[in-house]
Amino acid sequence: MSSLRFGLCSVTFRKKTIEEIVDIAKNAGVGYIEWGGDVHVKSLDDARKVKLLCDNNGLKISSYGSYINSADYDEIKWDEICKITKEMGANSIRIWLGNKDSEKTSTDEYNILLENTKKMCKIAANYSLLVCPECHDNTFNNNTDSILRFKNDLQEDNFKTYFQSRYFRMKYDLDRIDRTFDFIENVHVSYRDMKREQLFRKKDKNYIDTLMKKLKEKNFEGIVLVEFVSGDSEKAFFEDMEKLKRY
Repeated sequence: MSSLRFGLCSVTFRKKTIEEIVDIAKNAGVGYIEWGGDVHVKSLDDARKVKLLCDNNGLKISSYGSYINSADYDEIKWDEICKITKEMGANSIRIWLGNKDSEKTSTDEYNILLENTKKMCKIAANYSLLVCPECHDNTFNNNTDSILRFKNDLQEDNFKTYFQSRYFRMKYDLDRIDRTFDFIENVHVSYRDMKREQLFRKKDKNYIDTLMKKLKEKNFEGIVLVEFVSGDSEKAFFEDMEKLKRY
């Protein structure tokens, strides 16, 4: 049995109800759900509902996918996000770190991003929460050097990161895991048939296997969250989870 812990992002099934998503997670044998603020959890009432539903079904809430961008900081809105996260019993908030690749971010834009994120971390700390930018293009967290620089300049203990593979740069992915491992909170895994995402039967079948083995070797304690699946289908999700559990 795998020593890694697995979960499901609610964004994987945007069109399904919270009850349906909980059933899918439970039937797949995963222990965690990352609830997104795009559809399913938009208010404190929503947070209470999913918390009760997860508690009653033996599931834990790993994180809140807030879709908040630190380039557009709003103190009132951010405080509400923290309250929603706390109400769910999650310990971390997923954010976007700006809206440009690091290479395209000016010095002034970088300083604003740094200042805003520091404010967000300070407020989140009042709720004992982590702030975790998604590892993604079109954000400042688009490469390893940039997130290491940002982490060093920020100097906030509750600032972590997600890891998400590029699926076509193995050397880069393994290096990123090594160099950022100490502050990787969670991992996103996607199998949807897109250029940047892995589909087992069309690409290197050992790619995901290699990444999972790397995380196991380093005793990764975060959650590996399935973010998207082929065709957005339940069947594909169950199949992908069975593969992941073998790692």
